[in-house]
Amino acid sequence: MKSLSTDPLFGQDQVEEYTALLAEVDLLRRKIIELEQLADTDTLTPLANRRAFLRAVDRAIRLADRHQTQTALAFLDVDGLKAINDAYGHITGDAVLLHISERLRSAFRVTDLAARVSGDEFAILLDHVSEADAHQRIGALVSAVAGDPVHVGQKDLSVCLSWGVTMIRADDSVDIAMGRADAAMYSARLAQRSER
Repeated sequence: MKSLSTDPLFGQDQVEEYTALLAEVDLLRRKIIELEQLADTDTLTPLANRRAFLRAVDRAIRLADRHQTQTALAFLDVDGLKAINDAYGHITGDAVLLHISERLRSAFRVTDLAARVSGDEFAILLDHVSEADAHQRIGALVSAVAGDPVHVGQKDLSVCLSWGVTMIRADDSVDIAMGRADAAMYSARLAQRSER
């Protein structure tokens, strides 16, 4: 294949225009990728947002149906975030959320997905795990967060997370799987409160 610069049908002006057009197309492609990443990222934390997470849950359901993969869905809720916001301000509350998001990013494999799905709720998809392994891994993360206070100015704030785990089923819908994980989290929270 001849290059444009050696093709007699194209003059120097056309070659320069074509080269400039290719550079512009490349720039637009990079901008589209950047916008897609922004659309799937939480506005505060470096985690995925609810939109991206729901797509991932849908994909996990289809894989469970097609390939019988084992994927766990965990819900985590920051206990007392409203009280932290009220006592210390929203900047401190945001620092707590960022601290937890960093813990989530460092605790899981690149094949897992952690997301902030609402103000004080996080969700995680753990790929290729048993239910027992998912409980063990999430439990270890929650213990690590509880044992690592958030340093904000002169304050050290202890943070507790309520959590629940469910396994993705082939006959799930996204709403059913998310609802089951949310219910597991609330059941665990109630059980923890009754033990106190």
